[in-house]
This record gives sequence, C-alpha cells and structure tokens, in this order.
Amino acid sequence: MLLDPRAPRFAAAVTTVVLAVALITGSVPVLAAQAVVFAVTAANPRFGPYGLLYRYLVAPRLAPPSEREPAAPVRFAQLVGLVFLLVALTGRLADLPVLAVAATGAALAAAFLNAAFDYCLGCQGYLLLRRLTGRPVPARVPTGTS
Repeated sequence: MLLDPRAPRFAAAVTTVVLAVALITGSVPVLAAQAVVFAVTAANPRFGPYGLLYRYLVAPRLAPPSEREPAAPVRFAQLVGLVFLLVALTGRLADLPVLAVAATGAALAAAFLNAAFDYCLGCQGYLLLRRLTGRPVPARVPTGTS
C-alpha cells in the first residue's frame, strides 16, 4: 500500500496540536483519545481519523502527489507514538507526572518534526531497521510506479 506523503504530515500537524493541549492541560482523556488515533492508524493508515480528514477535506483541493510512500514506515511510526502515549498515560494514572510529561513531550517533539520539517523519526527508525536487517525499502516512490 502506498500513501500520499502529505497525509501523514497533515496528521502530524493535528497530532502536534492535540499533544500540545495534552501537555498543557495534563488531560488523560486527550492522551487516551490520541492513543486510540495512533492505534487505529497503526492498524491501517488509510482508516486513521486524521488521514480521513486529509483524504476528504484537504486532498481534493490539491494536485495529485508527485510521489508516494510505503505505509509500513508510517504504521511503525504510529506504533512508536502509541507506545509513548501508553507510557504517558501510565505516568498520569500512576501519579508520576515527570514520566507523563517526558513521554508526552517526546511524542510531541516527533510529531512537530514531521509536521514542520517533513522528518518522521519513526519512519526513519523503520527504514534504518530494514537496512540493518538487509531488507531495505525506499522511503518514497515516484507516482506511477508500484
């Protein structure tokens, strides 16, 4: 499955806002909702809530993408985000605010890097793991190839 690379970047921008709200307010429901978004998107990026917003509200107003990216790195990045938010939720529920803030802040930093600079830490981690195991995959594929 190949994705429009602008969709994960849009999702990262929304995630940045959500995680900033969670960090400022310390809201467990906001963290939990974002964890659910990460879980759904990790299962299938095409059905991630922010990706659906992009697909139906933003993409129709844009030209077709000139390149696509494989879904696997995006899924891996969402899984990493989910792990960080599960740690943050554990910190909040166990009254360990430093753990909660650190985990939320790390997820926020990663989302911001993707949104602002098109640099996906989780995706890069996935690509590095693939190279280290001798099974490299391309980060992006020009449109029209499979």
